[in-house]
Amino acid sequence: MATSAVSTSTKCQPAMKTTSQGAWQGDDPLHFALPLLILQICLVVVVTRSLAFVLKPLRQPRVIAEIIGGILLGPSALGRNSKFLNTVFPKQSLTVLDTVANIGLLFFLFLVGLELDLRSIRRTGNKALAIAVAGISLPFVLGIGTSYVLRSTVIKGGRQGPLLVFMGVALSITAFPVLARILAELKLLTTELGRLAMSAAAVNDVAAWILLALAIALSGSGSPIVSLWVLLSATAFIVFLAIAVRPILAWMVRMSPEGEPVREVYICTTLVIVLAAGFVTDTIGIHALFGAFVVGIMVPKDGPFAGVLIEKVEDLVSSLFLPLYFVSSGLKTNVASISGAKSWGLLVLVITNACVGKIFGTIIVSLLVRVPTREAVALGFLMNTKGLVELIVLNIGKDRKVLNDEAFAILVLMALFTTFITTPIVMAVYKPARPVAPYKHHTIERATETDSELRVMACFHTSRNIPTLINLIESSRGTRRRRLTVYTMHLVELSERSSAISMVHRARRNGLPFWNKNGKAVATGGEMVEVAFEAYQQLSSVSIRSMTAISDLSTIHDDIITCALDKRVQLLILPFHRMLQLDGTFESIGHAYHLVNQKVLHHAPCSVAILVDRGFGGAAQVSAKDVEYSICVLFFGGRDDREALAYASRMAEHPGISLTVTRFISTNSLNVPLVSEDNTADQMAIEACKVKSEERNINYQERVVNDHSEVAVAIREIGKGINLILVGRSPPVPEPLLERQECPELGPVGGYLASREFTAMASVLVVQCYNPERDIYLKQYTVEGETSVAPSTIDRDIEAELD
Repeated sequence: MATSAVSTSTKCQPAMKTTSQGAWQGDDPLHFALPLLILQICLVVVVTRSLAFVLKPLRQPRVIAEIIGGILLGPSALGRNSKFLNTVFPKQSLTVLDTVANIGLLFFLFLVGLELDLRSIRRTGNKALAIAVAGISLPFVLGIGTSYVLRSTVIKGGRQGPLLVFMGVALSITAFPVLARILAELKLLTTELGRLAMSAAAVNDVAAWILLALAIALSGSGSPIVSLWVLLSATAFIVFLAIAVRPILAWMVRMSPEGEPVREVYICTTLVIVLAAGFVTDTIGIHALFGAFVVGIMVPKDGPFAGVLIEKVEDLVSSLFLPLYFVSSGLKTNVASISGAKSWGLLVLVITNACVGKIFGTIIVSLLVRVPTREAVALGFLMNTKGLVELIVLNIGKDRKVLNDEAFAILVLMALFTTFITTPIVMAVYKPARPVAPYKHHTIERATETDSELRVMACFHTSRNIPTLINLIESSRGTRRRRLTVYTMHLVELSERSSAISMVHRARRNGLPFWNKNGKAVATGGEMVEVAFEAYQQLSSVSIRSMTAISDLSTIHDDIITCALDKRVQLLILPFHRMLQLDGTFESIGHAYHLVNQKVLHHAPCSVAILVDRGFGGAAQVSAKDVEYSICVLFFGGRDDREALAYASRMAEHPGISLTVTRFISTNSLNVPLVSEDNTADQMAIEACKVKSEERNINYQERVVNDHSEVAVAIREIGKGINLILVGRSPPVPEPLLERQECPELGPVGGYLASREFTAMASVLVVQCYNPERDIYLKQYTVEGETSVAPSTIDRDIEAELD
């Protein structure tokens, strides 16, 4: 006996110390818990983010990259090298890794609960409810059938009851956050298809958690009486949370009004409640995750409190801790355990049953409730999306000894396959047609000639752009009431953060691109945006509608163009991709924003102006009676310059605007032959401007220049004391004014005005006139039921032309 005890003790791995004394002291950092955990986290983040970058062109959600990354780091790939596995993921470190991963998962499930609004679920229509019930019941039944096959083959002797429920849940789950991300990527979130999918997925998500709680209760090692006590205790605890804890959370929400910072003690109290709830549910025998999830649902969604909680928690959890859970799952997944015809046949069977149950069940019920065939097929594949909750189910099943290694690997690959195929298949079978409203006037010049209403859409990235936009709108309002309608669009990048999905979920009811009908913000800083534009509208005769476009930066231009078509605007104002710094220089906010402007310019359905903001009107809104701006038009000739002149002439109607029109006349190298039609049109535009100068504050002058250096000198002289300069994007200038043209979308003159060479503090508006020959969106969108080209196809065409 003594010998046996000694032999057993020698086989036990010693516990790892937390920190080392350093390599210089002879310690190997990889033999200590903290430095090893840091290495593991860094490795996991690098691998998963690299895979996400590789899969981005396929428009796959990041959960796919994280699942694949976990499998690659496990015994299926890199872990096959025992030296790598024992060095980076030794067995004695797995307890620490699993603990940190589950802490991250605990708070992530709290965030998922914050995303779910029970009020919206209660308002789910009969159509979505029927689809949700079909998407749960049929795959659950097939899951039960599949469990009998697995129990007779790879899980021999397994407990039948828990296996039945676990397999039913595994096949019937729809990943709510992943589905929201896919719908947003495909621009389907605000369509009828997206509304049905999200409503059905929300019901499915709640049902899946209830079924999972049942499965965990049944998987205990005790008697059925013990399982019943577990369920009753869990139910009693949820009732206790609703009666005792929710009023506390509601009180903290009431004590955190709009516009005031949320007190730190409220954040701390809520996080402690999350941990305490997790402890209680784990003590009951359900799982710590349930307590965190239920607390997230209990938090009231009104006011800024929930948003601040998400902001405080999500980055650290989603970026660092949550990927560890996928690696923890990957370390348990050994694809090599699936060997032989029987195992691969079981994998095919599981995938087939999962797809048949979800897809065909959803399609059949969708057709019965009169959903069109293509939408029904797309809805079936969307409801088959798996994700993190699927992995949670499988990991709990493996930890409770309900699933063995081979069954676990089969089900992980099933979840990966069904989610991976969702995006490409939906893109192939469903291309929504977007009818184009009657659209006659695409330019400012045409709208001015017909004396019709001027419609402008102004886009912006941050609240820093708002004062300049309001001052520009005030300068453009004209003299008659309701002659100007402005649509302001806040461009928000859709990230993998749960708050982005939450914004999308809250805004999807209001249409593309997410109207703020109730005056409530849907993005960070939205309150300031809404209040600023509403206040200006009350004080002026301009009609302003505020919108928010939440999309990936690679496709957000499609939202901009679609909205411009829908609202029939004559001018689309885009923010320059560089922001003014305190030293007077510009700093880029990202190449992706640069590409957005280029794509919109390439196929815009109306005239486009890029605003180079140097603080037009100052850092605050200027009241109408205090407006006193000097505006200048640099007129070289051509369609774009005429459009810029038409806009400036409209601005000159404002009594506080002084307009100077400077026409450049070339003599030598600048003498570019133009077609007679353009020469005639230019002269007519100048003559019309001269006529208007008699009744408005317009000063017309001509400058004779011999070469490009004289043009640059003249522009610098004109810019002194000017608040805003308007110029066409493509004037007839044979060469750029700068040797290196960094911003070709601004043209030769606009590029110079936005460069370091131009030292004046005048803001610049570079105007491109509408060109119907390049408007492929107007040509290829559906009119009266004809087939349309999907936006993603057009995106690829634009990317190819830009490259």
